[in-house]
Amino acid sequence: MLYLLSKEKKGSDTMSANVYTIESLLVGKTYYSKTVTGEIISAEKSDVWYADCESYRVQVRPPHSFKDTYRILAVRVSD
Repeated sequence: MLYLLSKEKKGSDTMSANVYTIESLLVGKTYYSKTVTGEIISAEKSDVWYADCESYRVQVRPPHSFKDTYRILAVRVSD
């Protein structure tokens, strides 16, 4: 999970956190590769292993097409 902190009110010391999942941050983004470019329609955690990364299976829809394709993305979650 990713937490983004923001102040509730201007001048207030109270902080609130918006909670995001990696899946929700991936959906709606544009995917680029040598073979396909398109919008990520869905994302789910995958069992594919990459060193120091989590993997996600994403559904990619090219522009002006309903022929979706699937790709595996590696997301680094720590430094």
